[in-house]
Amino acid sequence: MSLAILSGGSGWHVQDLLRAAQAVSCEAVAVDFRSLSIAAPNPSRRTSALDGFRNVIVRTMPAGSLEQIVLRMDILAAASDNGVSVVNPPRSLEVCVDKLLTNVRLVRAGLPVPRTVACQRADEAMPAFHALGGDVVVKPLFGAEGRGIVRITDVELAWRTFRTLESTSSVMYIQQTIQHPGWDARAFVIAGRVVAAMKRTAAGDWRTNIAQGGVATAMELAAPEVALALDAAQATGCVIAGVDLIQNQRGEWFVLEVNAVPGWRALAEVCHIDIAAAVLRTALEHRP
Repeated sequence: MSLAILSGGSGWHVQDLLRAAQAVSCEAVAVDFRSLSIAAPNPSRRTSALDGFRNVIVRTMPAGSLEQIVLRMDILAAASDNGVSVVNPPRSLEVCVDKLLTNVRLVRAGLPVPRTVACQRADEAMPAFHALGGDVVVKPLFGAEGRGIVRITDVELAWRTFRTLESTSSVMYIQQTIQHPGWDARAFVIAGRVVAAMKRTAAGDWRTNIAQGGVATAMELAAPEVALALDAAQATGCVIAGVDLIQNQRGEWFVLEVNAVPGWRALAEVCHIDIAAAVLRTALEHRP
């Protein structure tokens, strides 16, 4: 087999990649993450089913326990060690699935990010709430598409939220709210180049995520914002990345998040670019 498309099903993005593969006569197959296993030692060096492929695209990872997620990442790492080209590389997936680790990498690279505090107890979270201006966004450490994110401006609601999170042994990931103009930008980076970008405008909500009702329109990023997106992808080790940028009321740009398994359905519709073909081509050319 030539290419495995790893996911938790056969949704739109998987079908789009299969379409792109068929157009260039690439042998590709959708593989469910939950079907993977690994064995060691093995004299043939084939440790998992992925070693039967030359290239792997990680499209999505289905929900699972911590042990299941660790196992899947171990299988990706073993395949990469055995010469299989995995896009995105396992380490970049680990970085980007963890908002705090992403943030640390971005700060280390000198990139602008919202002021952030991560803690485990409400006694530390409440001072952070005040230090960040009394207007914060609380996010799950692991999450996507704007799910589970809340904006808090009330002291009593902050206290109640943080106490509840502490009682469930949750991490409190708290960011200063960026007063944005009602939209943010998603830059789609492939192999060191921004191939397309879109403006995501909030629709009746402060969140701009498309999954939360945001409206997408094509946009052309200026050179500084292109450089910011490329630097963010490089800082997290991503070959393919969806980089979310936001502008405050003074016109300053910040990196909000870096997504190592970005979707492109809305982007492809407004930018009229065959993103799947570009992703496929990059995955086939990438070498570990």
